Amino acid sequence: MTTEQLTTEPPSGGQPTGAELPAQAAAPGWRAEVLRSDDALDRVAEEWDDLAARCAGATSFQAAAWLCSWWRHYGRPGALVVVLVRRDERLVGAAALQRRGPFGGLTNLGGGLVDFTDVLLDDSCADLAAAELANALPLHRPWHSLELREVHPEATAQKVFEHWRGRRHRFADSLCQYLPAVPMEELLKRLPGKTAQRSRVKQRKIAKAGVQVSSATPEEVPEAIEELLRLHFLQWQHRGVTPEHRTERFAAHLADSTTGLVATRRAALHRYQLNGEPVAVNLLLLCPSFGGLYMYGAHPALRERLDIAGLLFGAALDEVRAAEIPVLSLLRGQEPYKQRWRPDQLHNQRLVLGPGRLAPFAAARAVRVLTRQRLVQVLRTRLPRLKEVLVARRRR
Repeated sequence: MTTEQLTTEPPSGGQPTGAELPAQAAAPGWRAEVLRSDDALDRVAEEWDDLAARCAGATSFQAAAWLCSWWRHYGRPGALVVVLVRRDERLVGAAALQRRGPFGGLTNLGGGLVDFTDVLLDDSCADLAAAELANALPLHRPWHSLELREVHPEATAQKVFEHWRGRRHRFADSLCQYLPAVPMEELLKRLPGKTAQRSRVKQRKIAKAGVQVSSATPEEVPEAIEELLRLHFLQWQHRGVTPEHRTERFAAHLADSTTGLVATRRAALHRYQLNGEPVAVNLLLLCPSFGGLYMYGAHPALRERLDIAGLLFGAALDEVRAAEIPVLSLLRGQEPYKQRWRPDQLHNQRLVLGPGRLAPFAAARAVRVLTRQRLVQVLRTRLPRLKEVLVARRRR
């Protein structure tokens, strides 16, 4: 494994230039490594997940199952950069990054498939570990930069941002939406009177329909993911399917990562049957701070009979409440079925770190990417047909 050994000490303040970023001396008991081999994540997966269990802010997107799977199916050989911080040889800080170009730029793993990017820090020494991790980031040249997309305002990465001693920039990123994890009847109280009344009628109709809900075991996940994608294509076939969702690599990544997440209780895969036939599948992410509705598929014929959102939300609420998770996240996107529930809204953030004078150029790039991302969101949610035309033209 390609390894760079670093010795670091927590920064003592000030805003030095890029030449001053590397630490001068080792803090007792602390050691940092930068791993660059393509199998680095697989090799540290066990202690990675052990650290994730000690990091209250960790989401399913920071689990080894998700990151290792994404790297296998989407990673560019030679571009992986894993930064590890140990205290008395115990892993207490970690970041999985990738090079995004030939000039030392780094970004998070996951691309557009993750709703939350973060690093891992041991809760028992989070501030010290954040300082060590910031000091260990391989951003030593004036033109180097790190761009982290989709960072929650209260994410663990915010601690690293605060400890960074070079240039730093923070921008708004995608909008995420949240509902309290409460019984369905209490959730309906958030809605206006007539809307709530109509929703109660829909809930009674769901109860009478006889839909059976089960959770896939790890062994059943590949088959259930295949069902999910088939139903997902059916439901969106006349409204524009996200092109990446049609690829073999996405299907393989979703099956591989979800198998690991379900096995470690970081996800639940709900399967819905009516009269013995599969009619819907929903992938629900499970984290200490939220349960997230990541992706679902539902047969168009079921949509004509029942309220799909009400059906999925009911089982999801039961799952997260049983796990004592306080929030049901609708993740990114402003689809109409989400807006009906009057969710709370909060923007993710885009964090850009750089040691030298060219860091503002990285910030300018972040603005361009964000503008493009917002345009894609508008096309996806409001003008799906136009999006299909533009995608078809680009493929010619």
